[in-house]
Amino acid sequence: MAMTVRQWTTVLVGVVCGVMLTAGSVTGQTSAEEQLDLAEQAFERGDFQKTLELVEPLLGDADRQRASSRLKMLGLVRLGKTAEGIDAYEAFVKANGKNEGLLRELAVQSILPFRADMREQVRGAAYSALKEIPSGEVVPYFQDGFSDGSGMIRVLVAEGMGKFPKARQSEGFRGALKDQAGLVRVTVLKALGGMGDPAIIPLITPLLRDEQRVVQVAAAAALYRLGQEEHWQTVERATDAPEGYERGAALRMLGEIGDPKGLPLLAQGLRDKQPSIRAAAAASLGKLGSVDGAPFLITALNDPVPAVRSVAAVTLGKLRAEQAVSPLTRALQDRNMGVRAAAIAGLLQLSSPFSVVAGTVRELMGQQNPGLRSSVAKALG
Repeated sequence: MAMTVRQWTTVLVGVVCGVMLTAGSVTGQTSAEEQLDLAEQAFERGDFQKTLELVEPLLGDADRQRASSRLKMLGLVRLGKTAEGIDAYEAFVKANGKNEGLLRELAVQSILPFRADMREQVRGAAYSALKEIPSGEVVPYFQDGFSDGSGMIRVLVAEGMGKFPKARQSEGFRGALKDQAGLVRVTVLKALGGMGDPAIIPLITPLLRDEQRVVQVAAAAALYRLGQEEHWQTVERATDAPEGYERGAALRMLGEIGDPKGLPLLAQGLRDKQPSIRAAAAASLGKLGSVDGAPFLITALNDPVPAVRSVAAVTLGKLRAEQAVSPLTRALQDRNMGVRAAAIAGLLQLSSPFSVVAGTVRELMGQQNPGLRSSVAKALG
């Protein structure tokens, strides 16, 4: 289902991005075609105010109305005037009908100004939104993010680029193996390990001696996925490491590896003393994709920590584990509303009738917590 512009921009609600750009004038001697070309050039060089000035006289030109309207919409959103850009699109639809390609382009362009916002959470929202767009056209918009001063932003950039094969081959992406933040290096290694290209083994091997143990584990997992089976033991040993962060990293890597022999290790992880590690084990069982993990996840529905129960509920749905229908139905009565929302998601993924979850859906959608309502809406698809 195509997402609407309004859905894309909800991530950025409440954010105001003002942009002031200087602009010159266009002589009356310029032809309409030349003026449209000048507007395109202004847009490409980032002079969005100039773009608007150049296209304004062309909006009434029947031959150039579509092209000039497109530039107007995109120019508005790049100036941070998202609401005006949406209004312009709606006017375009009334005159020309829906255009999903333009809608997607408008959604992307409406996000871009916020990559440079001074607030980390706003930049994070922008890159998170770009990550959700399943098109390689967004790759160029990630690349500058590797120079962001925040390690967490650079992780989001690495996650976004790692989804696309061509991006994984880029110099900028592979150069992030030297990023000062270990989590960035781990994120890049996960993506490279999934490429299936033995030619990158020499690029990964040095990270087996990285200063951070979690990076070493990620490098071993990547090399195992690339056919070097001797590195399995490194990942296996890390699941029993004294440091919790290392155990958690190893369990997450088992999910990336996807080898069924990781099942006993993940089952063991569900009994870890740290809740975050138990949640990591539950999530990785979903990535493993084997219904043999269902009994362990059903047990995890009784975990004392709601976050673990929630992950277990969602994961059971992903596994299409039919034996989980009854336990998930009971989870609709969980004392924690977040777990109940996760149970809805799990049951619907198992093709349970909507009537089974209808009462819980109504109850949760009536709550004031927007995050909770969002979880239910996501579960409903």
